[in-house]
Amino acid sequence: MKLVIFDVDGTLVDSQMHIAGAMGFAFASCGLTCPPHEAILGIVGLSLPQAMAQLAPEADHPRLVAAYKASFTQMRADAGSPLYPGARAAIEALAGRERMFLGVATGKSRRGLTHVLAAHELSGYFVTTQVADDHPSKPSPSMVLTAMREAGTTPENTVMIGDTSFDMEMGRAAGVHTIGVSWGYHPVTALAAADHLIDDFAALPATIDSLWSPS
Repeated sequence: MKLVIFDVDGTLVDSQMHIAGAMGFAFASCGLTCPPHEAILGIVGLSLPQAMAQLAPEADHPRLVAAYKASFTQMRADAGSPLYPGARAAIEALAGRERMFLGVATGKSRRGLTHVLAAHELSGYFVTTQVADDHPSKPSPSMVLTAMREAGTTPENTVMIGDTSFDMEMGRAAGVHTIGVSWGYHPVTALAAADHLIDDFAALPATIDSLWSPS
């Protein structure tokens, strides 16, 4: 069996406006100056406590996290984050293949991931879903290792797809293949560790095929 693991924010869905808005609210509610947009995008993929610690080392991190969650939940209720163009078609195409499983490894909470998958009617496509609630923050390999265990696959038969250096480092640490996507939140130069880099979802099926084609 093959396992294809997706990151979510910046890979499947474009949530940057919600993330930036929630960060602005959180920092303002704590009387702090919000970091610049580029810095906020730079921590996407980390678990919230680690993200806040990186953005504001001396701040009250639990208070920032609580304010961020409250704001993000409200914005998400008003308008969900859109899928990137081609994401659904790629998921459907890969899920239809024999002997291939799909999974998720995300810095989102279980509640947040459940909301995204339900909003886009994607819940039934993923056999394993790993979230920040249950693991150390990326780039720890914990999410990928657990996903492989749940799916019954091995590192050489698994690929991690994401938009950040944290995703690529996590995949490397777990010993799996890695595919970076150029449309996300980290610059392409930060994805140098990826085995492959793609510029749109249309290229994904063929790139995955190349991982396991006979040499």
